[in-house]
Amino acid sequence: MNGYNGKILHVNLTSGKFHVEEPDETFYRKYMGGSALAMHYLLKDMPAGVDPLGADNRLVLALSVLTGTAISGQSRMTAAAKSPLTGAIGDSQSGGFFPSELKFAGYDAIVIKGKSEKPVYLWINEGKFELRDASHLWGKITGEAEASIKEELDDNKIEVLQIGPAGENGVRFAGIFSMSNRANGRTGMGAVMGSKNLKAIAVRGKKRPTVADKDAFKKLAKWGAKNFPESDIAGLGKYGTAETTGANQSSGTLPTYNYNSGVFDGCEPIDGTTMYDTILRGAAEGKQDRLGRDTCYACTVRCKRVVEITEGDYKVDPKYGGPEYETTSTFGNYCAVDDLGAISKANELCNKYGMDTISCGATISWAFEAFNEGKLTLEDTDGLDLTWGNAESMVKLTEKIAKREGFGDLLAEGSERAASEVGRGTEAYLITFKGQEAPAHMPRVKRSLAVIYATNPYGADHQTHEHDPSFEDDFEYYAERMAVLGFTEGVEARSLNAEKIRFTIASQQMYSTMDSLNLCQFVYGPAWQLYGPNDMVELVRTVTGWEDMSFEELQKVGERRLNMMRAFNAREGMDRKNDVIPEKLFKPLKGGVSDGWKLDRDEVESALDSYFEQCGWDVKTGIPSRAKLDELGLDWVADQLD
Repeated sequence: MNGYNGKILHVNLTSGKFHVEEPDETFYRKYMGGSALAMHYLLKDMPAGVDPLGADNRLVLALSVLTGTAISGQSRMTAAAKSPLTGAIGDSQSGGFFPSELKFAGYDAIVIKGKSEKPVYLWINEGKFELRDASHLWGKITGEAEASIKEELDDNKIEVLQIGPAGENGVRFAGIFSMSNRANGRTGMGAVMGSKNLKAIAVRGKKRPTVADKDAFKKLAKWGAKNFPESDIAGLGKYGTAETTGANQSSGTLPTYNYNSGVFDGCEPIDGTTMYDTILRGAAEGKQDRLGRDTCYACTVRCKRVVEITEGDYKVDPKYGGPEYETTSTFGNYCAVDDLGAISKANELCNKYGMDTISCGATISWAFEAFNEGKLTLEDTDGLDLTWGNAESMVKLTEKIAKREGFGDLLAEGSERAASEVGRGTEAYLITFKGQEAPAHMPRVKRSLAVIYATNPYGADHQTHEHDPSFEDDFEYYAERMAVLGFTEGVEARSLNAEKIRFTIASQQMYSTMDSLNLCQFVYGPAWQLYGPNDMVELVRTVTGWEDMSFEELQKVGERRLNMMRAFNAREGMDRKNDVIPEKLFKPLKGGVSDGWKLDRDEVESALDSYFEQCGWDVKTGIPSRAKLDELGLDWVADQLD
């Protein structure tokens, strides 16, 4: 098969045994890879009701048919398991070089079950595999552990995927890291890996994926490289995702004071332009474009930040990258902190210890609000002053969470569990969906996010559909791409009518497909991205040789994944009653252009009804119907729900 290795590695950590599965082409075409493929194994192989931090939980690391090919935006990997943060399905995406190197090493996915008696790491080299002792690595931060593994295996070109001490300590939003700065951050996949005593996976290989139509593939790759400098994402390459800070400020959608306001007076000192001009490696010499920007395998965009701070209160090692928009927001405007050095230090600590920056920063901002409202005291916080804007306390608390020290031990459980433990009315300050903290895109302004955050199977996630502005203000600019999704007219801003819901579902299915093809959502998408929907279809055709591949078939992959995820949650006892929007979002924002904006409860409930109906799910329960599952070739999943 072109694109694929045709091999899935199964690892039983309890017995130390391995099994290599070789699925046929029909299987790969049905699930494609990434998230959809991972869901197949989680539903097939794992019983319902398992403890997320128990040996029976499965951890699936999955690539796709496109991973490792020489084109921008393909070197990504899915990590999936039952989430210790939410109790629902856990799903997380990451980039870097590890995904491609795993493909080169001979496998399309790794399915991990059981628990090792002692810390181990998995070594995969040119198709061969073994478990090696990792006792000497346990407790090491990511940079140190990676260096030790490369030295031990005597190969500096090895790619290492690992957990840090936060994953070892069971921090519920711990992530899995490669390059010490690329994270499968969300939903607590690092805690799952830590619960299995699996410290790391090291890979090395030289087997490049075959491409069916090399000439057409090269033409598509060259088109991206040629058109990138004039594209809508050129700024993301230069200034990183924090380029969007100013735009969100001007539109009143920059979450501030733990989601109480959509504007932040201190936004300019922490935005992407300031970062580019001041703390990217090489900025003092004007060399930040060469030294301060990193990339993923074969990608021309180079959007990853490399921050170096050698003086002042917050020194930062460039090994640990630099903050993205979500990170500058959660540690910055969420907490009213305008110190870019402190934010970069918190980001470094998260990458060193292995934590998701979104949940970590948002959990800290919950504690800040509780403190400022008099619900938490200095006695509760180990003497840390959590007054809005206290950068020093924010940084100290980040490290305490990773180490589960004092007050940090409570926050390591996530804000929802922390609020339940503290009580005192602190539940009112939560911005969680299914127990996962909300990212820095606000449903009170971008209304479809209310529906997406509530219904998304793995909790609030901003990269699950195309945001409202692409369907409203700039619709004509993106008309050709939107037409592929079936839309020829936009809708009124802030609307939640049936047509907005239809757009939400269609773009959600496309994004779901991209998570199954492991494509970067800054490079591929239905609107402002470098490549559009038709390009994505052409890419799959050129790699696989499946000339009859259509956009409609790819959309079915995305729809299949979403239905499998909702079915997984239903199997775990979760349904529409868990699609809850935090009470805070029904209260008005304060300040700026979005002053007074809030969600309307009746409007949201009506939109949810429309969403479930259009998805073909039971409106009352939000559970996929047997008819829909049968339509998607998932009768075996429907059997599990009977």
